[in-house]
Amino acid sequence: QVQLVESGGGLVQAGGSLRLSCVASRSIFGIHAMGWYRQAPGKERELVARITGAAGTTYADSVKGRFTISRDSAKNTVYLQMDSLKPEDTAVYYCKFTGDQHYWGQGTQVTVSS
Repeated sequence: QVQLVESGGGLVQAGGSLRLSCVASRSIFGIHAMGWYRQAPGKERELVARITGAAGTTYADSVKGRFTISRDSAKNTVYLQMDSLKPEDTAVYYCKFTGDQHYWGQGTQVTVSS
């Protein structure tokens, strides 16, 4: 059973930064994409950023220029650097690895105060 564990969430003031990490409990064969999603209260889960095996990246329009996704495949880890945070970024952030099946983390809370 593979587990994804996120860390790095917390409370930050608007304009601040946080770096999220997501590490898999073991190497997963065939992973072709890693991503970060978020879900705010009363809203659906949405894609924040995604990185593929070819290192191509995709970002939600709302975070472009502020967030950066990266990975360390040797460490089975994906990161999300979040800068210039806004109160509307407040949500539970989840990582997801996609291969022959989907693997989700348990989520980490990010709260941005105004």
